[in-house]
Amino acid sequence: MTWDPDVYLKFGGERTRAAADLLARAPLSEPQRIVDLGCGPGNSTALLASRYPKADILGVDSDEAMLAQARAAHVNARFEAGDLETWTPREAPDLIYANAALHWTADPLSVATRLFQALAPGGVLALQVPQNFDKPSHVEMRAAAQDGPWAEKLRGVFRPALLGALDYARALAPCGATLDVWSTAYLHILEGDDAVLKWISGSALRPYLARLNADERASFEANLAARLKRAYPPEGDGRTYFPFHRVFVIAAKGG
Repeated sequence: MTWDPDVYLKFGGERTRAAADLLARAPLSEPQRIVDLGCGPGNSTALLASRYPKADILGVDSDEAMLAQARAAHVNARFEAGDLETWTPREAPDLIYANAALHWTADPLSVATRLFQALAPGGVLALQVPQNFDKPSHVEMRAAAQDGPWAEKLRGVFRPALLGALDYARALAPCGATLDVWSTAYLHILEGDDAVLKWISGSALRPYLARLNADERASFEANLAARLKRAYPPEGDGRTYFPFHRVFVIAAKGG
């Protein structure tokens, strides 16, 4: 699966809002070493660099196009390629920040636990994951995948685990973490035609599109667009209301 930074950043303001909300609750004044894990195009890294201008910041992502975009933004940070499933810091960080990233791993709770244990004493793991996988945007995506000649190609596409605040709390509490865990439902007000389709095209839809050729992709997206328009009908002014649920976790390690 590859990513398209330009498609992802079509809703950069809305996506960055959750990143900012996560960072605002991190209980650190002057961390020395920070990792932005799953940094994407660097929008979250820029937030970290703004709040902690003296810190050594490393952005890690598995996608080279995203890393190229992040480097081009000239953020005060270093960037390197890394697999979220297995990445381990060379030096213990004071802050590991993972915004909208861990849900792409096969076992997010195990990854979160491993990252927490890799922190320096007094360090913080700050993570945020979408929790929309049982909502119409994703339900209709899976239904469309089964409703056409592309069904066999799309069989077994990666599906993120549906994990909530309690799951993360129960995984991290036995590690001795001091926890601040909460859920938020944002109501995004989107402009333009097929707005929800365009949103998920930058993220959740990527594993599906990666398996299809150009003709199949166009037909599949047309099928899905009709479904999403019924699930999220535009308002009278043409805008679309798109509720989006997210889980936030701040896990602090003892000094």
